[in-house]
Amino acid sequence: MKTLKFDFIVVGSGLAGLLAAFHAADYGTVALISKSELDISNSYHAQGGIAAAIGEDDNPQYHFEDTLIAGRDLCDQDAVTLLVNEGLERVREMISQGMEFDKDADGKLILGLEGGHSKRRILHADGDATGKMMTSFMLSQVLARPEITTFEYCAALKILVEDNICKGVQTLQYTDGNNIIFLGKATILATGGLSRLYSRSTNPYTATGDGIALAWQAGARLADMEFIQFHPTALAITGEDAYLISEAVRGEGAHLLDVNGIRFMPQIHPLAELAPRDVVASAIFRRMQETGSNVFLSLKHLNNEMLLERFHSIDSHLKTFGINLMEDLIPIAPAAHYMVGGVRTDVWGQTSIEALFACGEVAATGVMGANRLASNSLLECLVYGKRAVEKARKLPGNPPLSIPPEPVILNASTDQEYLQIKNELANIMSDRVGIVRNGSGLKLALARIESIAEQYKSPGSDYNYYKIINLTDICRIITLSALERKESRGGHVRTDYPVEVEEQLHHIIQEKGKEIHYEAVRTS
Repeated sequence: MKTLKFDFIVVGSGLAGLLAAFHAADYGTVALISKSELDISNSYHAQGGIAAAIGEDDNPQYHFEDTLIAGRDLCDQDAVTLLVNEGLERVREMISQGMEFDKDADGKLILGLEGGHSKRRILHADGDATGKMMTSFMLSQVLARPEITTFEYCAALKILVEDNICKGVQTLQYTDGNNIIFLGKATILATGGLSRLYSRSTNPYTATGDGIALAWQAGARLADMEFIQFHPTALAITGEDAYLISEAVRGEGAHLLDVNGIRFMPQIHPLAELAPRDVVASAIFRRMQETGSNVFLSLKHLNNEMLLERFHSIDSHLKTFGINLMEDLIPIAPAAHYMVGGVRTDVWGQTSIEALFACGEVAATGVMGANRLASNSLLECLVYGKRAVEKARKLPGNPPLSIPPEPVILNASTDQEYLQIKNELANIMSDRVGIVRNGSGLKLALARIESIAEQYKSPGSDYNYYKIINLTDICRIITLSALERKESRGGHVRTDYPVEVEEQLHHIIQEKGKEIHYEAVRTS
């Protein structure tokens, strides 16, 4: 086991991690750690774009109000104020650095519309490849900085904390099986989401919530873990992975039709297909239950060939299944997409552990509330990736680590055992802790999760067993939060508590070794 020392340790290479590493390089040496390739992340796969009140008829106040409405009154208003105002600054800063968003023939930014937005404010790059273009741009900026050292195929095993001070992280290098301890004055978690805990997800296979699990195990506070956002429109073809059909497709006028050809969203919400995601996903789920069939996305009525260029990546993917974007009905169903809650932070990305920060999807900054407004996620990466560094750079150096951790080893003989457990947990989460839940199903899920956890409570040095513990910890935490919130709000829908309840308007906080408790929503 070797030890490496840096000023800043950034875990995760999505947009939030890249931004944090880039800004941290102005103040010292940086280790950028990724458990796969640097360009594998939810950010990279983001199709829709990034929201910013940059249009002539728009302003940050409108964006603020739309975010709060989508978040179902659970957003912390100070965090949202920072998002919409500093976000506009960060987007303009990125453009000045050379990031190119799509423009029309006159050189004006093309602004899209997505669900929950009252104005066209979605910037996109290369049509439906915005995440790819933004992360690739930032990765090129990061790789040009000599202060940043990158470590691929390097999985975080443990956040090293002594006296509530984070000293760094223990990692496992997949390529040679070596353990590496990274020590620094600040550790920034940017490990992304956890939607691969579900059997049907739009996320890459790496999105299993490791960062959230490790933060909880280290003693950090978690918030709002019951709120999982299911993207309403993911391609549904038997035997194939879910593939995201961007919200921007509906923003350009696509309709949702049931198997009988009935357009059902206008009867459910005034914004129809452009209602907030939680509304659309729940409506699709219920219509699928009623009809016993997928729902379909239709662009037939639009007769706009320009959309083939706008959504060229989606069009190309659909063609592999013999589906024509503009002419055919596209079979879709919701899929787990985004973790709304996460590691609780303040408005600087500081967690409850000194010198440990979190930004991006892994964090619960208070911006998202009970339901993320479309295309706010990349914006949050820009804003809070930078804010975390602004606070972290002022920290003094940490005292040395007094007790080195035990090494963890790769063990190919338990790979299949891990996969079997992972798949069982994914089915439990999808069946019992999915789009629509109820108390009895959640209790059944919790009992089985705890039974599995009991079998692996002593992992020894086997990495696969450590991963199982991470999975069972996160699944338990989500399920407990879902049981605790006895209402339906945003991305949390319970058939036994079908309406919003004013007394439930609070953040649900979980912390290892402590009872679940509540935190008031910040309204100023």
